[in-house]
Amino acid sequence: MKKLTKIVATISDRRCDVEFIRALYDRGMNVVRTNTAHQTIEDTLRIIQNVRQVSEKIPILIDTKGPELRTTSLQNEAPFTVSINDRITIKGDPTEVTSKDCIYINYKNFVKETPIGSSLLIDDGEIEFTVESKDENGLVCIVRNEGRIKNKKSVNVPGVYYDLPALTQKDIEYIHFAIDQDVEFIAHSFVRGKEDLFAIEDIIKSRNSQVKIIAKIENQSGVDNIDEILDHCYGVMVARGDLGIEISAEKIPGIQKMLVNKCIERKKPVIIATQLLHSMIKNPRPTRAEVSDIANAVYLETDAIMLSGETAFGDYPLESVETMNRIAIEVEANKEKQSNIRIVSIDNQIAVFLAEAAVKATAELPTKVVVLDTLTGRTARYMSAFRSKNPVHTICYNQRVMRELSLSFGVYPDFFPQRSSTDEFKKDALTFLLKNDLVADDDLVLIVGGSFGPRHGATFLEINKVKHLINGEIPHHEDLFEH
Repeated sequence: MKKLTKIVATISDRRCDVEFIRALYDRGMNVVRTNTAHQTIEDTLRIIQNVRQVSEKIPILIDTKGPELRTTSLQNEAPFTVSINDRITIKGDPTEVTSKDCIYINYKNFVKETPIGSSLLIDDGEIEFTVESKDENGLVCIVRNEGRIKNKKSVNVPGVYYDLPALTQKDIEYIHFAIDQDVEFIAHSFVRGKEDLFAIEDIIKSRNSQVKIIAKIENQSGVDNIDEILDHCYGVMVARGDLGIEISAEKIPGIQKMLVNKCIERKKPVIIATQLLHSMIKNPRPTRAEVSDIANAVYLETDAIMLSGETAFGDYPLESVETMNRIAIEVEANKEKQSNIRIVSIDNQIAVFLAEAAVKATAELPTKVVVLDTLTGRTARYMSAFRSKNPVHTICYNQRVMRELSLSFGVYPDFFPQRSSTDEFKKDALTFLLKNDLVADDDLVLIVGGSFGPRHGATFLEINKVKHLINGEIPHHEDLFEH
């Protein structure tokens, strides 16, 4: 059985050989992600080249660093310890070096924009400070728990908005690099509102590129502004690491559910990320809590679930993908179909009607697969949004569209040169599925197609057995539903 939920795996330059990537792909990985925060362009290029040697069907997602607060470099890169009730001075200056005498943040207006009484969290929330007082020389902060200050660690101040630029210079260089390499997705970090996406959109439009933007939601502003963000992105990543620092942990499950539902309504792919199998960085088996976390994401019908350190540098990367794959298949086989999915962003009423009718048919009839063809991916995304219980085998007449659809729930795309007629599409698509053991002659399948070619969208729905469709036969009713 094919899983419907897709798997995104993070690949680092430390481990990106062709054989490794192929092994991940064979075990269920659908999309490759690479994080640029600690890479050079040369490192990322090597990853891209190796992915393309494995398969032309694997899309590539490149993370930008985004408007992020971090401590500056440590003096001699030597970590130091802080203790409860220590008073530490914190200043904003990206050119200075952090020491025990003063912690510097990479944003010059940090002191000005941080209110007294704020909670300041360093290193993914490991160490907490409270801002006791401030003047033009800096913030005086009280340490709330003992910890070690390490090199260039993340800084979060829940509830405070900083007027950081949407893109760093490194981000701009990487966006141009992504366009030059014709990658499928740019995942922009710390999106606060639509303005953060405009900065990327301007570059993409100026280069006449088709790169799609994935908005990473990892702060309160991103949650609050999700509707306007969805107007300007292809999809969303729910980045629960920083989100769980910015927002109380008990609120994250509800926010996750809300974000998934909004994305489904807008037919936008949504990825659940961060620590899904974190223990498998060092252990060969997951915890029960991690299994439940993945199962919950699958029950929510997210498009994709993501591995980060597990595959980037962990000891059990292949086992992590296999584990995630098994959990998804098991949960999908046993969960009830959602019946209240509502699409609110409609650009082709006929395609929406046919997609919804097709998915309802798969729930009532013993169909094995849905088959459709597409030039733009629009009908396939509608099918994905309605969350068919059958895999949606999609014949794409554009290779880039094929890779984009690899991120969408339930969609399994393949590239074909464009066919000259509907009959040719049906025959060739089903012959391909037969040869690859994805269907059998007597399987009941559902075809969504266009009578006037793929440019005009879907216009009909047909349910028949594979053998009848390939041979152009009209079966008797009792031959379709044998008792």
